[in-house]
Amino acid sequence: MAVDAAAESTLWADCLLPDGERDRSAVFSPLGEARYALGLETIYEGYLVHYGRPRLFAAPDHDTALLLGDYLYAHGVARISALHDVDAVADLAELISLCSQVRAEETDGDGPLWAATAALLGRGALDEARTELRLHADPVPLDRAARNAAGDDPVDGALAAHAERRSA
Repeated sequence: MAVDAAAESTLWADCLLPDGERDRSAVFSPLGEARYALGLETIYEGYLVHYGRPRLFAAPDHDTALLLGDYLYAHGVARISALHDVDAVADLAELISLCSQVRAEETDGDGPLWAATAALLGRGALDEARTELRLHADPVPLDRAARNAAGDDPVDGALAAHAERRSA
């Protein structure tokens, strides 16, 4: 992800953290299928650039952070689009949209949303759970779906790692 971004633009290269300060740990992709891992973590890094503490990048200002985060979103979606999985791309569009809503409304639920999406990406299994978050700010169905698909310990680990990076 970092190598690709740096090759794409000197602006992104200038935003990279020094090599020794980069955190290369995957947060949500271990909950799902390996074929989605790089795309999902790229989108998550974009989310962290917008809303938290990124693992690989440090944008010098708000405008650059907005552009970098959007670049990472697009690059991650493009990676998964290359797999020709329309349902996975639709799930990612819902993820990005709902994360924006959760952050704008200053409610909880982004962690379970990420976990459930990672665990069930492309399976068309999250419509009702996402509706509960969207309409009622209730992340419990998403949390339950993630745990049923990936198990309690992996989800707990992902949510703990997310909590450490969630706040800017």
